[in-house]
Amino acid sequence: MQLKCIQEYIREEYFEKDSRRGLYATFAWLVEEVGELAEALLNGDKSSVEEEIADVIAWTISVANLLGIDVEKAFAKKYGGVKKCEELSSLGQKP
Repeated sequence: MQLKCIQEYIREEYFEKDSRRGLYATFAWLVEEVGELAEALLNGDKSSVEEEIADVIAWTISVANLLGIDVEKAFAKKYGGVKKCEELSSLGQKP
């Protein structure tokens, strides 16, 4: 899965609901999910940690969508792209 694909899925599934909820309420949901991730980490439950990490990513992308931010471009700008992923992608391989 690539970030662009994930972001498009989140946009298609949740943008309308997120728009009605608004930016700050959507951000509040993200903060709640970060808290749930912290609890899962403290409890040492790997399955719950995995689930909460997915939730944090999804809600982060929802916030980005509301702001019109391309997550893949933002990541590449911040971290200079991920050369290993780019190289493998150009060879038709998965990272």
